[in-house]
Amino acid sequence: MQGGSILVAGGAGYIGSHAALALREQGHQVLVVDDLSEGHRDAVLDAELVEGSLLDGDFLAGVFRDHDVAAVMHFAAHCYVGESVTHPGRYYRNNVVGTLNLLTAMVAAGVDFLVFSSTCATYGEPTRMPITEDEAQQPVNPYGESKLWCERLIRDFGGAHGIRGVALRYFNAAGADPGGRLGEDHHPETHLIPLVLGALAGKGPVLTVFGDDYPTADGTCVRDYVHVTDLAAAHVLALQAVPRLAPGLTAYNLGNERGTSVMEVIRAAEAVCGGKVQYRVGPRRPGDPPTLVGSSRKIQTELSWEPRLGTIESIVETAWKWHRDHPEGYGARA
Repeated sequence: MQGGSILVAGGAGYIGSHAALALREQGHQVLVVDDLSEGHRDAVLDAELVEGSLLDGDFLAGVFRDHDVAAVMHFAAHCYVGESVTHPGRYYRNNVVGTLNLLTAMVAAGVDFLVFSSTCATYGEPTRMPITEDEAQQPVNPYGESKLWCERLIRDFGGAHGIRGVALRYFNAAGADPGGRLGEDHHPETHLIPLVLGALAGKGPVLTVFGDDYPTADGTCVRDYVHVTDLAAAHVLALQAVPRLAPGLTAYNLGNERGTSVMEVIRAAEAVCGGKVQYRVGPRRPGDPPTLVGSSRKIQTELSWEPRLGTIESIVETAWKWHRDHPEGYGARA
């Protein structure tokens, strides 16, 4: 892709910051747009940051007016499933309206290329494993619904305005930059691996394992964990591919194609870090399927992507390094 910056919306967040770093390592000029409501200024490193919200259409118009933007990567979204159930309006407003404003600004500026951070939550409770891209999209929570509406917007803007979009449907993003520059710092933290590492370090309450009576090998939920730097690499490949795609939406799953149970994550963390994880078993969470594992064959075949940090041990090891060296997240460095 020649000339101009890659606008990374939400580039101060967990996955967005890793993608922005990967872009810069590939020689791209990066412009991060983030309101810093959930992201971190330090995660931008030394990329250019414009602070503002996608909910402000005038702000977005000004960003495209004042900068030469060649393409957009869009990560800016609320992403807590439980919160989306109790506060659905917040999710539809931020995720859907923000995406609509971004697409509108792109059309006005003549920017046609978009890589969108989507989610396996658009599938809901799948009918078969591993999950492929042709699985019916029937979300079971407002977060998944909001992301599906964003995909529909991109598709429709493709038909009407020539937008060419790639939606990358993640499974469980995890890990940290192997170089220690970036990591995972959420408030509140809901992702399993940081919670396990926090329990190992004696921080916070005892870890809760939600259910140990699922029809899995050890009774705990099984999920497909993919390293965040592998996700970032997939975004760079999608960006390279998007100009040759037809207008509309092309979707790819991103996962490791292997499942890891909650107890396997705990045992891996104990082996990598030493010590014992203190945990208690709680009731199942409503809507938690026993197993979610994705097929990434499509993106492997069409874009030559493959996960390079695919073992749960390598994922935990990089996450542990980040949390060990940043005990207060981006608020403090060792």
